[in-house]
Amino acid sequence: MSEIEEIFEEVADYFSVMSEPARLKIIHAICQSERSVSEIVELTGSTQSNISRHLGLMCRLGLLERRREGNKIFYRMVDDTMIELCRSACNRIAATIEGRSQLKRQLVDLMPPAAKRKSKA
Repeated sequence: MSEIEEIFEEVADYFSVMSEPARLKIIHAICQSERSVSEIVELTGSTQSNISRHLGLMCRLGLLERRREGNKIFYRMVDDTMIELCRSACNRIAATIEGRSQLKRQLVDLMPPAAKRKSKA
């Protein structure tokens, strides 16, 4: 494998973190402060085994750090770039979704009264 191919592979692995909604929920839960596994489970609404699997992957990729305090394990984000990428992507998609609903309202407002009644039914 050439050096550039190796870089592309690692970049693809890096971006694959954002391809899984559970990992996005984890990033959202811990992007501003460290949290325990049980807190992350509660905030994401997922199972502990599922969250633990994703946390392990994200640690291996170097996005998170973990520390043990007694019998609890705490995680925190250490990759500010990933946080910013996720924020940018989420803001972009949210704006698109909001824009579509606003566009739909504008289109309904342009319809003749009879067509408006049909579109509401």
